[in-house]
Amino acid sequence: MEKEPITSLGLKKLKKELDELKNAKRPKIVQAIAEARGHGDLKENAEYHAAKEEQAKIEGRVIEINDLIARANVIDVTKLEKKDNVIFGSTVSLINLENNEKKTYKIVGKDEADITKNYIYFRSPIGKALIGKKKKELVTVNTPSGEKNFEIKEVEYI
Repeated sequence: MEKEPITSLGLKKLKKELDELKNAKRPKIVQAIAEARGHGDLKENAEYHAAKEEQAKIEGRVIEINDLIARANVIDVTKLEKKDNVIFGSTVSLINLENNEKKTYKIVGKDEADITKNYIYFRSPIGKALIGKKKKELVTVNTPSGEKNFEIKEVEYI
């Protein structure tokens, strides 16, 4: 069983989602199934089939979250020795060398990745290219839209 790195905030979010699934969504879907059963013939009961499908999604996610929590390797970068190299959980400020655009990313686990918040998966093309690099280093990233070149301006452990 391979450990999955996760930030302490990411673990908190997973536990919150698990709690909501078990204590809010699960009881609602059980009630919806019971209600749909009361409508008669189950073969042609769209409400029943939709509720059962939603129940399967909820149960699948509960199993997935329990597995992630069991395999979690919580990494709190605020408690690590401060260096200039990019590691899991660090926040990296980059300058795109083609257009001088500044970007800041936090390197996180799969379930925490959210490009709208600039949280990138450590196994993504950018994440892979950044891990192990140091402040002031040049980085080439092979993205689906082509090769991009960056300079690492800052590495923070926040």
